Amino acid sequence: MYSQRISQIWQFQSLHSGLRFSHAQAIKADIQRKTINKVLIANRGEIACRVMRTAKKLGLRTVAVYSEADKNAMHVEMADEAYHIGPAASSQSYLNAAKIIEVAKKSNSQAIHPGYGFLSENVEFCERCANEGVIFIGPPTSAIRDMGIKSTSKAIMAKAGVPIVKGYHGENQSIEFLQAEAKRIGFPLMIKAVRGGGGKGMRIAMTESEFLTQLESAKRESLKSFGDDNMLLEQYITDPRHVEVQVFADMHGNAVHLFERDCSVQRRHQKIIEEAPAPGLSEETRKALGDAAVRAAKAVGYVGAGTVEFILHRKTHDFHFMEMNTRLQVEHPITEMITGTDLVEWQLRVASGEPLPLTQDDIIRRGHAVECRIYAEEPRAGFLPRAGTLHRLTQPTVEDNVRVETGVRQGQEVSVHYDPMIAKLVVWGRDRNEALAKTQRKLSEYQVAGLETNVNFLLRLSSASAFASGDVHTAFIPEHEAELFPQKDLELSDENAVKAALGHILKSQLESSPNDTWKGISVAPTAWRPNYQLQKTINLKFGEKDVKVTVKYENTPNTYQVRVNDGEWRKAEASIQQTQQGLRLITKINDRTSNIGLLTYDREVHVYDENGQTVVHLPRPKYSEAAGAGSTQTANNACSPTPGVFEKILVNKGDKVIKGQPLFVVIAMKMEYVVRSPRDGVVSEVAPFKQGDAVGKGAQVVTLQENS
Repeated sequence: MYSQRISQIWQFQSLHSGLRFSHAQAIKADIQRKTINKVLIANRGEIACRVMRTAKKLGLRTVAVYSEADKNAMHVEMADEAYHIGPAASSQSYLNAAKIIEVAKKSNSQAIHPGYGFLSENVEFCERCANEGVIFIGPPTSAIRDMGIKSTSKAIMAKAGVPIVKGYHGENQSIEFLQAEAKRIGFPLMIKAVRGGGGKGMRIAMTESEFLTQLESAKRESLKSFGDDNMLLEQYITDPRHVEVQVFADMHGNAVHLFERDCSVQRRHQKIIEEAPAPGLSEETRKALGDAAVRAAKAVGYVGAGTVEFILHRKTHDFHFMEMNTRLQVEHPITEMITGTDLVEWQLRVASGEPLPLTQDDIIRRGHAVECRIYAEEPRAGFLPRAGTLHRLTQPTVEDNVRVETGVRQGQEVSVHYDPMIAKLVVWGRDRNEALAKTQRKLSEYQVAGLETNVNFLLRLSSASAFASGDVHTAFIPEHEAELFPQKDLELSDENAVKAALGHILKSQLESSPNDTWKGISVAPTAWRPNYQLQKTINLKFGEKDVKVTVKYENTPNTYQVRVNDGEWRKAEASIQQTQQGLRLITKINDRTSNIGLLTYDREVHVYDENGQTVVHLPRPKYSEAAGAGSTQTANNACSPTPGVFEKILVNKGDKVIKGQPLFVVIAMKMEYVVRSPRDGVVSEVAPFKQGDAVGKGAQVVTLQENS
C-alpha cells in the first residue's frame, strides 16, 4: 500500500542517514494508481473552500471537519459531508490528529488534504495517515521532517549546492552557547524557531543587549505554536527581498518549477501582498532561482506541491536559501494565474500516482498577477488583529481574471481563535501596470462594517510610488510609513463630510413612510418640498473630532445648499440608487460628479470611493452611552490591546517597573503580544487572570502608581 511504503522509506532513510535516496526512485518500481473518490479537508476557511471547488470539479466527494466556532461556516455548507471535531480552540479541534483520522475512516475518505497551517507540515500526522492507510496529500514524511527542522534543511541545501545564509543551526540550545554564537555571527541577528513558519517564533535582535529578551519571546511563542522551543540563529540581511519559487514533483522522478513569486512586503514577518513574477529580475536570475529550487526539491526526494523560499539582496540579486514550505502556500493562486494551472488538481492527481501533467518546457509564464490578503486588523495600531462580527460584507465582483477566495460571509464572525484573514483578492493583468490598476479598482469595491480591515492600507500600498516602481523589500512598510499612513487620513475632508451627511439623509428618507415628519412636515421617500426652505444639521464624529454639516433643501429636486461647520455655503446635488452590489450615492459638488458606494450600519455612515472606506459616526444619545465604555490604555493602566487569550503575567504587585518594560503576554489569532509599561512606576494591582483565560480588548490587567 502507498502509505505503508512511504513509512518504510522513512524508516530506511532514518537508519541510513548517510545514504540519501530519492523518494521517487525508491518507490518507482511499485507505483500503483490509487483511487481517490472522496477527500477529507483537514482545514477551515478559504483554503478548505478552495480545495473543495477543485475536488468537486474532478467529481470527488468532499468531507469537512469543523470546530464548535465553525458550525455555520461556509466550508461546512460546501462539503458533501461534515463532522464536528471539538471546541473552538484549534488545539482541541483542527490540531486533533486522532479525531481527524477517525473521521476519515468513518467517512470512508481515501485521502486527506491538509491545506496550509494546522497539520499540513506535521510529521506525526503524516505518519499516522500512513499507518492508517489514508493518503496524505502532501510530500513524504522524510521531506516534511527534514525541511521542518531548519537546521537539517540548511545542511541538506548546502550539500545540494543551494546558497545558505551564515548562522548557527546546531543542536546545542543552552542560553550561554546561543549567546556566544550570536556574538560570533554578529548583529543584527535573526532568531528563528527550528520548526517555525508563518512568522511565528521569529524575532530580530538589532543589538546584543536585545538578544536575551528576544530569544525568550521567540522560544515562548514557538513552544506555544509548535511544541518545540529550539532556535536557530542567522545573520539578518538588512532590507532584503523575499522571493519564493513554486515547485512540484511526482512519484516518477519528475520535478519542475512554476516560476517565482515576490512576497517581500510584510508586516509582523507575515505577507500581505504578493505578486508573480517577481518584478525587476533578469531572466538569468529567474532561471537560477528556478534551477536552485528544483535541486532543493530533488535533494529531499520531494513529491507534491512545495515552495522554496529565498532571501534576495535588493541591489545585487544574489540569493540564499531561507526555508522550504512542504505544503500549498496561501499565495498559490497567483502562480496559477500566470501559468494557467490548477495546483490543487495537480496535488490530487500526483497523490493518486499520476505523473506531472506538464514538463518544464511546457510551463509558460504569461502576464502578471497580484494577491492581496484582506485581514480584519487595525493597521495604524501596529496591524493588531480584530475579532468580531462582519455585520456587512460586500466583496468585489468576480471576473475572468479576478478571483475572490473567502471562507466567510456577511453576518459571520472572525474568531479570536483563528487567523483574521477575511479573503484573498487575486487579480491578473497582461503586465504589472495593468494588474496593479485592476487590483486598486477591485480593492475599492470592498464594503465592510463591524470590523476594521486593511483594505484602505492595501489601496495606499499598491499605489505607492516605490511599490509601483518595483522597489520592494521586507522593510518597505516602515521605510514608507509617511506615504502609507498619511496624516490627511486622520482628517475628514469637507467633501466626504458632505457626502456622509447627504447619504445619511437620503437613506433615512428612503426608509421612511409617507407619514414620517421632519420638523413637522410630511416627507415622502423622495423628500422634496418646493414650498418650504427646509434645513437640517447633521452632527458627525470622525475619530475624536466633531464635524457639523448643515443642509438646506432647494426648490429643485435633489438639490441642496450645504456647509461644513461654519464654512461657506455651496451647492450640492445628490441621489441614491439601489444596485446588486448595494447602495450607490451620486453627488455633484463644485461641478465634480462622483458615483460612490454608500452603507449605513447602526450609527455609522460608510462612503466608499477610489481611496477606500471612510467611516463617520452619528453621536449616540447621551442616555445610551454606557458608563466607562471604551476603556483603553492610560498612563496608569496596562490593558490588553486586542481580544485574546491570557498567556503570562511578568510582574507582581509591588514591583518597580520602567517605561517599556514587559508586563504581560496575550495570545490572539496565533500571534503573541507583549504589553509593556506605559511609564515608570510601581505595580499597584494585577488582575487575577490565569493562563488560558479569555480577555477582551481594553481589559485592564496591570495598574500602576507613582514611585514612592
